[in-house]
Amino acid sequence: MELRVLEICRSKGITQKKLAEMIEMSPVGMSKAINGNPTMNTLEKIASALNVPITELFDEKKEVSIWAEYKGEKKMITERDLIRLFE
Repeated sequence: MELRVLEICRSKGITQKKLAEMIEMSPVGMSKAINGNPTMNTLEKIASALNVPITELFDEKKEVSIWAEYKGEKKMITERDLIRLFE
């Protein structure tokens, strides 16, 4: 799962280096945390510094969809359509 830390930083006008300073981490440590497997403690510090809920740091769930052709007509079927189909 990818983190959205840099995206959130950009939206708030904060550089990665500034964020590292804000949570008292080296820029190299910050880069490793963002691109690797950060600890829960690091995630909490980042979320707090950016003033966002910790869940905001993670990629949004992308909706799954497929294209199907039936009787010559193509239709997009979403994950929600499939769930309703099998309920």
